[in-house]
Amino acid sequence: MHKVLFSFGHGYSAQALSRLLLPRGWRVIGTTRSMEKAEALRKTGVRPVLFPSVDSPHALYDATHLLISAGPTEAGDPVLNEVRDHIITLAPRLEWVGYLSTTGVYGDHDGGWVDEKTPLTPSTRRGKWRKAAEEDWASIPDLPLHIFRLAGIYGPGRGPFSKVRRGTARRIIKPGQVFSRIHVDDIAQVLDASIARPNPGAAYNLCDDDPAPPQDVIAHAAELLGLPLPPAAPYEAAEMTPMARSFYAENKRVRNNRIKDELGVKLLYPSYRDGLPALLKSELTEVDEH
Repeated sequence: MHKVLFSFGHGYSAQALSRLLLPRGWRVIGTTRSMEKAEALRKTGVRPVLFPSVDSPHALYDATHLLISAGPTEAGDPVLNEVRDHIITLAPRLEWVGYLSTTGVYGDHDGGWVDEKTPLTPSTRRGKWRKAAEEDWASIPDLPLHIFRLAGIYGPGRGPFSKVRRGTARRIIKPGQVFSRIHVDDIAQVLDASIARPNPGAAYNLCDDDPAPPQDVIAHAAELLGLPLPPAAPYEAAEMTPMARSFYAENKRVRNNRIKDELGVKLLYPSYRDGLPALLKSELTEVDEH
């Protein structure tokens, strides 16, 4: 039987997973809301489906596996709002379902460690929406659900180098603040490992081994580029978007033991000190090829 991944909100992380699955003969169906993005997905080998549309439920019934990347809003989970009845019908036939959540569901721990057994006490609006969405998906009978709580994502096209090069990067200083992060290729390999070893009901933290102050990451990027250290800016006075500032409202270190112990994952990039040099090398290689 052919494996078919139906991916709701086929964005950055889902595309990284499809790059692993497609060469093995998987079919990947990915939703998007724009014709332009649909055509871009088609060129990668993914069958695009506009969402929501009359075709979405029809294509969904081909799936053996589901991946949900679409984020919730105040109105709830957009996928369940549109196709809950179809998901309920399909649930017993699915082999694996992955829901991409966020470590924001743990809330603030004043720099302390959290793991998958830590109670979910989000303090931000987005974190509360995510917690509600996790619970909503978990309420569906017979659904082989796996929840993946992602730290800050970086990778090709999502790194600090462009801001450092432009001279717009700032080292935001908030004493004691740390963030966990995860390279997109490590997200893909964790999802792939979970598909190979399903454990319905499990939750996994997806992060590297090195929760670190954000200013250290910016400084390391500048060092790799051979550029001056970006200026420091106190958190209280720094110009930031409301969303960026909300990230600083919570401070925690996230444990990732479960992906290693249960799924046998060995991180490709266990620290930003591994990920950033690799990212820079790939950027320079891409420039040379063009």
